[in-house]
Amino acid sequence: MYRFYIEQSQVHEDFITIEGSDVNHIKNVLRMKIGEAMVLCDGQGTDYHCTIDSLANDFVQARIVDSEITQTELPAKIYLFQGLPKKDKMELIIQKAVELGVYQIIPVMMKRSVVKLDDKKKEQKKLERWQSIATSAAKQSGRGIIPDIVPVMPFKEAVKVAKEMEYKVLPFEHAEGMEETKRIIREVQGKNSVAIFIGPEGGFEDDEVAYAMEEAGIQPITLGKRILRTETAGLTILSVLMFELES
Repeated sequence: MYRFYIEQSQVHEDFITIEGSDVNHIKNVLRMKIGEAMVLCDGQGTDYHCTIDSLANDFVQARIVDSEITQTELPAKIYLFQGLPKKDKMELIIQKAVELGVYQIIPVMMKRSVVKLDDKKKEQKKLERWQSIATSAAKQSGRGIIPDIVPVMPFKEAVKVAKEMEYKVLPFEHAEGMEETKRIIREVQGKNSVAIFIGPEGGFEDDEVAYAMEEAGIQPITLGKRILRTETAGLTILSVLMFELES
């Protein structure tokens, strides 16, 4: 069944009005007809099962048959605090993290971050580009929500935000003990909010890890004996937590 994304403002009591580029796609590409079924997602976790009522030049009206909470979201909200990487690595991280179920991505300025987004106009353009990538990835993977990419945050502020979350981990190349890591991973079961901290190229400074532990109780974990790139580490722990939460 075809799936489209709409804004909450397009949802009325018993029908939804589809506007924009989706109208052409429905009418001229998919050649859908009156009475055909579709799923419309509001990007906030609700799926509407609808049938097409009318086809106009600039809008499609769909009658709401039923609605339900989307079945594609994880039971916990995962917040990815990503140390700013170089070049276009952030785009790959965002795309794949959204596919894996992340709820929000927070770019973080850390001591070893090479990229410096000091120009507000450039930062805004980056954020718009990143949000566009998140939106496309959410649609492609059938997500019920479209994850937010928030403005770049200093490390200490990010730790302060994460302090309020129920479960907090930080993959660190100097962390030891796979058995301890496995125990920590299992503790994600039943948690509603999850924070993952990933360092930039070069990893974390030791004092950053110490600060995260002391200020917010963030737990260092190991991802194995190999050193992973920043774009690999986040996706690795996201995959592990996804499977743990899905079970």
